[in-house]
Amino acid sequence: MQGVKNFFRDLKRHDHKRALGGLDFFRHIGPGLLVTVGFIDPGNWASNFAAGSQFGYSLLWVVTLSTIVLIVLQHNVAHLGIATGLCLSEAATKYAPRWVSRPILASAVVASISTSLAEILGGAIALEMLFDIPITLGAVMTTVVVLVMLFTNSYKRIERAIITFVSIIGLSFIYELFLVDIDWVGAAKGWVTPSFPDGSMIVIMSVLGAVIMPHNLFLHSEVVQSMEYHKQGDASIRSRLKYELFDTLFSMIVGWAINSAMILLAAATFFSSGIFVEELQQAKELMVPLLGNNAGNIFAVALLLAGVSSTVTSGMAAGSISSGIFGESYHVKDSHSQLGIIVSLGIALLLIFFIGDPFKGLLVSQMVLSLQLPFTIFLQVWLTSSRRVMGQYANSRFNKTILYGIAVIVTLLNIYLLLA
Repeated sequence: MQGVKNFFRDLKRHDHKRALGGLDFFRHIGPGLLVTVGFIDPGNWASNFAAGSQFGYSLLWVVTLSTIVLIVLQHNVAHLGIATGLCLSEAATKYAPRWVSRPILASAVVASISTSLAEILGGAIALEMLFDIPITLGAVMTTVVVLVMLFTNSYKRIERAIITFVSIIGLSFIYELFLVDIDWVGAAKGWVTPSFPDGSMIVIMSVLGAVIMPHNLFLHSEVVQSMEYHKQGDASIRSRLKYELFDTLFSMIVGWAINSAMILLAAATFFSSGIFVEELQQAKELMVPLLGNNAGNIFAVALLLAGVSSTVTSGMAAGSISSGIFGESYHVKDSHSQLGIIVSLGIALLLIFFIGDPFKGLLVSQMVLSLQLPFTIFLQVWLTSSRRVMGQYANSRFNKTILYGIAVIVTLLNIYLLLA
């Protein structure tokens, strides 16, 4: 709480002792929103629509819990990038034993491929909805567009495009919420009351893996470290840490609202009618007679934007992981960064040609992320708790306890999933 109080206190003055404009701190928003789009990706759409259509409002608590955990983890990994000038992959390569870092980073690459598969598949499904383009051809088109964006744009240009995409997606779901009758009392209860309906565990883990995504932890640390605050002195680091808190809170809450809106929409539209959504195309088609043609088209356009923008972020994350393995920072002109991007998107695209059920493929991809997540969290917390790595910015004993507690909880949930 003291950090939050200090943050808002420091909004009243500039680091260079001049007055801040009332909205000046919005200049610092960007890295968080770049991460936010990663957990409103097509895989998350599949998980959220499965949750809402099968279990109504009862699994909204998973989005709330996941978002709270995500805020803690993303804020923590951003500290690593700001204080050390290293992304998570670089820091693991530099400070962790090789027998620890290499297997974890290799599994992170696999998680990145799983993420890219969901993102590309989502874009392809949207193209099929809008233009009747076959899934495989749509996947190729989505991949080509993303590669062009990645290999021709700077961070800032990509950030602006993604912020625009996120805004359009959010407005799309807000618009559609006005078209349905939401049980807000039931929704409020669902947001704060944990429940485990029969047969819900796989969906719960899919939602968890879709919100707390391993590649986003790598991506966030990469984006903030690229700004090289660690070279600007202690005052600059401390100032940026405060602004980063606002960026993370604002961006993750945006993501929470959009993910919640998906479940609300599915619960009000499908669960109340006894309809289980088993593919995203079905969700769009069912919305047309229930909500009107505009809702179905807006759904498809928003899905396309989510697919393209989240594939961009998954590609960047893969490039960051790959370059970090070689002890380098991400740069789209660097061969090791390019290798990560091409491996992640290329293998994901190849796998799509062998997927018989796209919707099930989306759900399974999110479960893969959930299974890899504990390894990334334990690695991250170990690094950010080390004074050798972080110096004076290492986790306090309290923060360390909270972070390791999160890692243990996520691990136990995964063990329960495997045994269920």
